[in-house]
Amino acid sequence: MATGLRSPALRHVLTHLVTPLLMCLGMGLAYMGAFVAPEPHHLPVAVVGSGPEAKVFAQTVKDTAGDALDVRTVANRSDAVRLLESRDITGAYVPSAKSPEVVVASAASDMDAMAVEKVFTPVAAHQGKPLKVTDVAAPVDDDPTGQGLFFLLIAISIGSYASVAALGAAGAGLPMRTRALLAVGVSGVVSVIGAALAGPVFHLAHHDLASVWGMSWLYSAGILFIGVGLHTFLKRWTTLAMMVLFVMLNFTSSGGLFRPELQNGFFGTLHAFWNGAGFVEGVRSLLYFDHDGLSGDVGTLVAWLVAGLVVTVVAGVVERARARGSVPQTPTAVPAPALETADRGDGRAAEEELEESVAV
Repeated sequence: MATGLRSPALRHVLTHLVTPLLMCLGMGLAYMGAFVAPEPHHLPVAVVGSGPEAKVFAQTVKDTAGDALDVRTVANRSDAVRLLESRDITGAYVPSAKSPEVVVASAASDMDAMAVEKVFTPVAAHQGKPLKVTDVAAPVDDDPTGQGLFFLLIAISIGSYASVAALGAAGAGLPMRTRALLAVGVSGVVSVIGAALAGPVFHLAHHDLASVWGMSWLYSAGILFIGVGLHTFLKRWTTLAMMVLFVMLNFTSSGGLFRPELQNGFFGTLHAFWNGAGFVEGVRSLLYFDHDGLSGDVGTLVAWLVAGLVVTVVAGVVERARARGSVPQTPTAVPAPALETADRGDGRAAEEELEESVAV
């Protein structure tokens, strides 16, 4: 066995196995930690009414729910609808002796809307009345759960970070300026594919398709520039870094399946500034909430793009410094078979990196 471990070929295989095993661990921790046991944490809801009865009822709901709910009172139903449309609350309960009602906006999060219904259904049942559910912002019929935007995020993300592998491995010999221009072009193609999927293919976006394309480009370009810049420093470990940044932490905090109120504090915190959340919430703002909050979401995507440009510029400076620092040596005769072996080795390394990255 000791002899086998000293084999260069075996060591080579074992080294390459580190990345997929770390991905297995990371994906398990991230996805299961984010999605397996969703529970309300400070889910913001409102009780409609301004009198003492409404305030007592709201306090009773809060005391019963504990940390699961944050309960406020609003004067009337119109105020509650405005708060729903600005996504400051996830649901509002309208008490009534004849027909109690819960108002939700399922386009913001189908899971949040279901959680609100689950909270207030027993309350109405205790009064002996059926609960009326009103959805003031429902997703389009082509996307009944509103989760199509999450899968759109996945498609654009995969197109972006898989392209980083191609640009980093196959394009490693190109100047950084050329790779940066390629990143601009690739992000343009990825965003066109994303807009086509959102519009004419699956009809998630019935309007503002040009704006959806623009947000897709910002999102994709940010990932590509970060990846192209990181490759200078991380080489084959860029794959793992991209998976951590734009899959493990990104998909789980995007709010595409569960918004932060149904997750633990870690993912809820990431949701406030991660680029996937900026994309999903921004497209929701475009399609369902009259652009409310859109500027902040676009700002998030722009900030990630700027970070990518900075990383790429720094990588370009480092590469130029390395090139200047390399000492030219007098060429010596090298046997043709040796040259062929060296070329084959370099090509195999780049090819392995590309295959490993794209396969993921």
